[in-house]
Amino acid sequence: MNVRVSVYLFTALLSMPLSADKLYEVETPRGAKQKFLVKQPENPKAVVILFAGGKGALKLHETMFGGAGMYRGANNFLVRSRSKFAGHGLMVVTVDAPSTHEGIQGMLGGFRSSEDHVQDIDSVISKVRDLVDLPVWLVGTSRGTESATNIAIASQQGPHGLVLTSSMTVGDHKGQAVTDFDLSEVRIPTMITHHKEDGCPKTRPEDVDSIKRGLTNAPEVELRMYSGGQQRSHPCRAMSYHGYFGIEDEVVDDIIAFVLSRS
Repeated sequence: MNVRVSVYLFTALLSMPLSADKLYEVETPRGAKQKFLVKQPENPKAVVILFAGGKGALKLHETMFGGAGMYRGANNFLVRSRSKFAGHGLMVVTVDAPSTHEGIQGMLGGFRSSEDHVQDIDSVISKVRDLVDLPVWLVGTSRGTESATNIAIASQQGPHGLVLTSSMTVGDHKGQAVTDFDLSEVRIPTMITHHKEDGCPKTRPEDVDSIKRGLTNAPEVELRMYSGGQQRSHPCRAMSYHGYFGIEDEVVDDIIAFVLSRS
């Protein structure tokens, strides 16, 4: 076996196989390729589009055995909760970084707040609506809340609702805080969740109420603060209070109840 084949096989083994997820790719109006996963239960009641945090580059791909694989981000709170959402009748769409932002920086540096990002995700929503005629919710965590907020404000596809978990409250060179957006332009039901002991300096619990106050035109806003769980990683990483590690079921159950009762 030559070195190139050996490296390929080793890389394939490192990839996270994703049973029951189907990989899609759409070309966006600006010519980018946008990949996303779909986990579709029987008779879904609504759609949730999940935006992971950090760089947002999951490196979705087709595996050597067929099906979908993921090189990065499998531990992210929303990504690891996909089956939980689907088990309660939600069609789950998990988006990757587009082909133009697959590099080492991913979607950092302002892309999440760009019009290009909105157009890319609008292409995803359009494709999803070819599959099902259901309300579409945007659900972001950590830096994914920058994406979800931007799209909730600027989308031409009319998403039905917004969920912000472990929201960005401090902006920097990597991206905007949720409060940097004109939140009065959000006009859809919104749920905000946060951990009382979130230790990430960019997602401060004491700042979360300012997001709720800014959502003056959302028809409904619900803020839920959580406690408990475990801190097993860096405070900004997935296996921490920031990622609801140990209380995922409680948080996801509350999100599901909010989505389904308003869909």
